[in-house]
Amino acid sequence: MRSIALFIIIIPGVIAAYGMILMRDAFFGQVAAIFFNNVFLQFIGGLILFIGGLGFIGGFIVYRDKKRGKRS
Repeated sequence: MRSIALFIIIIPGVIAAYGMILMRDAFFGQVAAIFFNNVFLQFIGGLILFIGGLGFIGGFIVYRDKKRGKRS
C-alpha cells in the first residue's frame, strides 16, 4: 500500500519539477519547441504545472492527515 502512495506522490512531483524547469528556462530566455518561441507562454505553462503538482501533493498530504485524525 505504501508503494502505491509513493507512486501517487512521485508523478505530481515530477510534473512540478518540470514546471520549475520551464519557468527557469523562460526566465533565462531558452524556449522549448512546444511553446512556439514564446517565452511568456512557456512561463505561464510552467507556472500552471508547478502549482498543479504542488497543489496535488499538498492536497494528498492534507487528506491523509485528516483521515488519520492528525488534523481537524
